[in-house]
Amino acid sequence: MDKGEKAAELFLQGYNCAQAVTVAFHEEIGMTADQAARLASSFGGGMGRMREVCGAVSGMLLVAGILYGYETPGDDRVKMEHYARVQLLAGRFRERVGSIVCREILKNPPSDPAPTPRTAEFYKKRPCARMVRLAGEILERYMAECPPEADHG
Repeated sequence: MDKGEKAAELFLQGYNCAQAVTVAFHEEIGMTADQAARLASSFGGGMGRMREVCGAVSGMLLVAGILYGYETPGDDRVKMEHYARVQLLAGRFRERVGSIVCREILKNPPSDPAPTPRTAEFYKKRPCARMVRLAGEILERYMAECPPEADHG
């Protein structure tokens, strides 16, 4: 099963969008599934259902940060390289979907903190399973093109 399929499966099991993508890559980032789920838990619903950056994109970028990110303050070259990577990954998602903003993708859904019940109707109306699949596919493809260094993750 590829990472996009795994992310979609995890979303259908009840993980939020950011968790689904992050947990799909938990082995690559050197975390347990529970640790990855906790790390990404704040980013579902476009950051706590505020409908900002799509949680699938946030999950993808969390994983990218762990695998490719920098830790040296003041190293502008490395920071620029990483931000270029972030923009590339987010841009690939935007090219396919038209936006990386949750409220735009979902066409202005409610933004209160109460989770929407996961019913058959929810899954039929919401594109979120497709969004997490896409984010997983984009990141997996990028990792194949540019394998992370062995000391990351």
